[in-house]
Amino acid sequence: MSKRRLSLMCLLAVGMAVTSFVPDVAAQERRRILPPIFNRDRQSNVPPPIVLNTGPVSESEAQQLGTEAYIYGYPLITMEMTRRVMTNAEKPEGTHAPMGQFVRAREYPNASFRDVTAPNADTLYTTAWFDVAKEPYILSIPDAKDRYYLFPMLDGWTDVFQDPGKRTTGTGPQKYAIVGPYWKGTLPEGVREYRSPTSMVWILGRIYCTGTPEDYKAVHAMQNECSLVPLSAYGKEYTPPEGKVDSSIDMKTAVREQVNRMSAGEYFTLLAKLLRDNPPSINDDFIVAKMARLGIVRGLEFDISKVDPNIAKGLKDVPKMGVERIMAHFRNAGLDQNGWTFASQTGLYGTDYLQRALVTAIGLGANRPQDAVYPTSEKDASGREYNGANKYVMHFNRGMTPPADAFWSITMYNGEYFFVQNPLNKYTVSPRNQLKYNSDGSLDIYIQNENPGPDKEANWLPAPSGKFILMLRMYWPRERDPSILNGSWRVPPVMMVR
Repeated sequence: MSKRRLSLMCLLAVGMAVTSFVPDVAAQERRRILPPIFNRDRQSNVPPPIVLNTGPVSESEAQQLGTEAYIYGYPLITMEMTRRVMTNAEKPEGTHAPMGQFVRAREYPNASFRDVTAPNADTLYTTAWFDVAKEPYILSIPDAKDRYYLFPMLDGWTDVFQDPGKRTTGTGPQKYAIVGPYWKGTLPEGVREYRSPTSMVWILGRIYCTGTPEDYKAVHAMQNECSLVPLSAYGKEYTPPEGKVDSSIDMKTAVREQVNRMSAGEYFTLLAKLLRDNPPSINDDFIVAKMARLGIVRGLEFDISKVDPNIAKGLKDVPKMGVERIMAHFRNAGLDQNGWTFASQTGLYGTDYLQRALVTAIGLGANRPQDAVYPTSEKDASGREYNGANKYVMHFNRGMTPPADAFWSITMYNGEYFFVQNPLNKYTVSPRNQLKYNSDGSLDIYIQNENPGPDKEANWLPAPSGKFILMLRMYWPRERDPSILNGSWRVPPVMMVR
């Protein structure tokens, strides 16, 4: 991967029965027009069909159309493969839990942790995957007692369609019904409806924790009170069913690798299948029309052995070309200031399919920027890669520490984006470290391998002896000036001490 990385690493993603309505697309395909695409947000005012090119598709055209379709479908395919891995368990354990059940992370990882890149030591995860095709699910969140938390809800396309939490809905007790795209019914009193654009839903909850034994206990209590139940079981005694382990699911290979090595036939067959319960947006009409020319149509099975030979030939190298194009977008996907890179278009993508695919590839589960941003730096102010053989200082002028209404922290990673072993088991530096400010009110963060001494230890971010990477986490970044969101505040450069 390029040495510059977007700061999107984060991870580690209902009662009446409803059937996903799929129109008679076979008849419409025979007429060579686009099947009606049911708007995720509206179920009426469907736009008129798009008339398609009736001519044959050449091999080169199939390759071009296929590459666009590959990029478009990359988030949905990745979400499905991630869901399979994370829910392939009989009961909640570690980072896995059956569908419809929470994974509750109980402590922060240490330097030996290698399950996911860029782990955090600021929030404990409470996550769940579930399917709202048949009925809604009810999410209950207890009184957070003014504690910061965020429970973003991702649809199958990785859009954050709702983000309850302290910033948006406050910290009092809350109940939500996450319903499917076409569900109609009555909800219990006091339950607020959130309509998911797709049947697949991933709640990727985060709760702030200082990491002390006392605070772990308090957060665990809040996690335990968070519940997720089908609407049909709401208000009743409910024991979630045990999951079934599927031995055919690859639990060792990284999901991104599993997706990237799929053949064109495997990829587009799965995409066509997933489209049935995870419909495109009304704004996706143009790309949906292009996919229909290849035989990839919602509601129809796709079999690459049965399509026109020119199409099959054109699609053969599409996975390789698609991945290359996605990763090549990296250099245009974010801002680069003072040696820090971050993307402000995350969580909601519209029709920017390339941006959405890249974020999926390197930062699945990214929040909306109003909830969190993750500027990342691999080089100092002079453009040289960080190395623990040197000493560095990051200076904040008075009143110009990271403007975040929840919290901020700077995390140290080695060259592979994992925590760094050090005598203090300290992986971040933040205000909770009782930082010492200079006499003029400014703040210096000391970034180096050796302990700078007792008077500076609170402000020390331990570095490895070799290459390292820095990530600034800003949760609930301030929207008024100074703000990183509008450019009125910039992350200061990291200076090497000579």
